[in-house]
Amino acid sequence: MTFADIDNMMVLHGPVLARLTDEEFFDLCQHNPLLRMERNAEHEIIAMPHAGSESSRKSSEVTFQLMLWNRQHQLGYVFESSVGFTLPDGSVRSPDASWVPKAAYDALTEEQRLRFAPVCPPFVVEVRSPSDGLAPLRRKMETYLSNGVEVGFLLDPTNETATIYRSGQEPEEITSFDTTLSAEPALPGFELDLRPLRRA
Repeated sequence: MTFADIDNMMVLHGPVLARLTDEEFFDLCQHNPLLRMERNAEHEIIAMPHAGSESSRKSSEVTFQLMLWNRQHQLGYVFESSVGFTLPDGSVRSPDASWVPKAAYDALTEEQRLRFAPVCPPFVVEVRSPSDGLAPLRRKMETYLSNGVEVGFLLDPTNETATIYRSGQEPEEITSFDTTLSAEPALPGFELDLRPLRRA
């Protein structure tokens, strides 16, 4: 068993945390910028290790490709890993890359946009770091789907494998990074080129 095979995230429990409002949780995150925090539907706080440089580079490549597609089609907005979205189940999640259509984001108030916006992206990507346990990432992808995500990619650059999650379908495993992944139907025409994410 390797370090990445276990749930190495720190989960904070307690009645005080469960009573935190959305605004209070947002303020907690702002006052502790060195911690990467999310919150699950039970209002438990999840603190995750920071990504290494190589993982950050590969996440940036995913965001870059998504931004290029979005610049061409101008259908919505692209977000990177520091974002937080308040999902319908009350959890606050931070995908490594995500996309929200213009209509959904423009419908939010200014105050909502300045905090963890109450919107579920139709498309999300998680890039596994060497320190990330695979089981919690798979659970996170299922959480996304149950909250309204249409398509999600779970990428594992170390093993050069990917899993495509589509609403109402079984996950599809991809065992090569010498290919592209289609984000249909959530993002018409977008294909993520995995080749830049291959091991050096």
